[in-house]
Amino acid sequence: MREYGPQQAAFWFIALGIGVASGLAALGFRLGISALQTLLYGVDDPRHLHSHAQTLDWYWILLIPTIGGLAVGLVLNRFTGDGRVRSVADVIEGAALREGRGELKAGLGSALASFVTLSAGGSSGREGPVVHLAAVLSSWVADRLRANAITARELMGCAVAAAVSASFNAPIAGAIFALEVVLRHYAVRAFAPIAIASLAGTVINRLEFGNVTEFHLAAEGTVAFYIELPAFLLLGLVSGLVAVLFMRAIFFADDFADWVSERTKLPPALRPALAGLLLGAMAIWFPHIIGVGYETTSAALTGELLLGQAVLFALVKALAVAITMAGRMGGGIFSPSLMMGALTGLAFGLIATAALPELSGAATLYALAGMGAVAAAVLGAPISTTLIMFELTGDWQTGIAVMAAVSLSSALGSRLVDRSFFLTLLERKGVHVAAGPQAYLKAKLGVAALLRPAGAADEARCWEMIEAGAYVDGTATLEMLLPVLEGTGAEYVPVVNLRGEGEAPELLGVVFHLDALRAYNEALAAAAREEHS
Repeated sequence: MREYGPQQAAFWFIALGIGVASGLAALGFRLGISALQTLLYGVDDPRHLHSHAQTLDWYWILLIPTIGGLAVGLVLNRFTGDGRVRSVADVIEGAALREGRGELKAGLGSALASFVTLSAGGSSGREGPVVHLAAVLSSWVADRLRANAITARELMGCAVAAAVSASFNAPIAGAIFALEVVLRHYAVRAFAPIAIASLAGTVINRLEFGNVTEFHLAAEGTVAFYIELPAFLLLGLVSGLVAVLFMRAIFFADDFADWVSERTKLPPALRPALAGLLLGAMAIWFPHIIGVGYETTSAALTGELLLGQAVLFALVKALAVAITMAGRMGGGIFSPSLMMGALTGLAFGLIATAALPELSGAATLYALAGMGAVAAAVLGAPISTTLIMFELTGDWQTGIAVMAAVSLSSALGSRLVDRSFFLTLLERKGVHVAAGPQAYLKAKLGVAALLRPAGAADEARCWEMIEAGAYVDGTATLEMLLPVLEGTGAEYVPVVNLRGEGEAPELLGVVFHLDALRAYNEALAAAAREEHS
C-alpha cells in the first residue's frame, strides 16, 4: 500500500479517513471563526457581521482588527521563520516538489494565524487556510505510512478535495479542484480515493448545516441566453481584466509593504498589527470589508445593491484584501474573488440591462456569471470554479452563461499572469510550477546524486573551468547546472564546495551532460506515467 497507494482498495479506507478528518477540520475552522466573531463583535449571526458592525462604536471597529493583527504577528513569529502565512500555493509546491508533503509546524501556525485574522475582521477567505490545514494533515499521515511521493500526493489530493467540499457543500467541485489545482492532472487512479474523500467532506458539512446552498438567487434562469450570450462573453473579458488587476494590486501591495518594512526597520511581528489598524480604519466607513464577505456577495446576487455601491464596494474590497495579504495577516483568496466577481457582474449587468432592457434578463444572472468568471481567473481553475457556481447556488439553468464568462476570463487572465494567483506567487519565489514538469523538475533534481569522482575527467581542465567561473556548487540542482553545460558546450561541469572568503574551493567531482539529461528524462517519464496511470 505504501508503494502502490490508490491502486489498492485498502487505500480507499485511508482516503475515507482523510476525508472525514479534513471535513471535521473545515467544519471546526468555520464554527470556531463564527464563535470568536460572536465573542469579539457581539453579533448574534456572523453571516450578518457587517450589518451588525454598523451599529458598533467606531473605536471597537478600529481596535479589534489591530489587536487581532498583533496576535497574528506573535503567532507567525513563533511558528514560522519568515513571518509568512502558508497558503494553497505552498500546497501546490508541496505536491510538485516536496514529495507530497507540507510543513507541519509552519502549517499549524498559519492555520492559527488565519483563524485569528478572519475572526478579528481580516478581509480574506477561510477556504485557503482550510485547504492548507488539510494538506498538513495528509502530510502527517503520509509520513506515518512512509508513503512514496505518488501515494503522498494522492493523499494530499484527498485532503484538499474533502476540505473544499466541506467548505462549500460541493462534492463534485471539491474532487475536481484537487485534480485541477493541486495535482494538476486527471489520473484515473487518483479519482476513486479523491471522490471518496470529497463525499466524506460533504457529509460532514451536511450533518451540520443540512443540504442547503450557500447563496440564493433572486430570479430564475429563464432568459433567452442565445440573445444575451455576446454580453456574457464580454463580461468574461471584463472579469478577466478585473481578476488581473485584483491580483496585481495584491502583489504591488506586498512589494510596497516589504519596502516600507525594510526602510523603517519594522519588526515582522508588528506588520500584521499595522495592517489590522488600516483595515479597522477602513471598516469604520466600509464595514462590508470585515471577514469573509458572504453577506455582501449575497446582496449582489440578489440585486440589493445599486450600480455605484457595487463599483465602490469592489474597489474598497480589493484595497482591503491587498492590505490583509500584504500585512501577512493570513486567510485565503477564494471568498474575496467570489465577492469581487459578484460585484463586478452586478455592475456589468445593471449597465447591460439598462442599455437593452427588451433583450435582457435579470442583472443578478450577470452577478452569478461574474462571480464565477473572476474566481476562475484568480484560481486558475475554470472547471472546478464553474462547478462550484452550480453547487453554491443550486441553479443549473444558468450554466451556459457561467461557462461563457468563465471561458474568456480564464483565457485572458492566464495570459496576463502566470496562470493563476497561486502559481504567480510561486513564480515570485522562483518556483516554476506554472510552466509544467519540464520546468519544475529541474529544480527538484540535485547534482549530488549525479556526481562522479574528479578522476572521471581531466582534473587540470576542471580547475581551468573553475577559474573561468564554469562550475556549480554541491547543493545545486539541474536548474542551475544545465545552463552552465549549454553555455560552455562542455561534456561535463566541475562541482565544488565553496569555502569561506579567500579560501580556494574544494573540487568534489564532476557531472556529465549525459548523466544530467538521463536523470531529467527519467524524471519526465515518471511524471508522465503518474499523470496517465
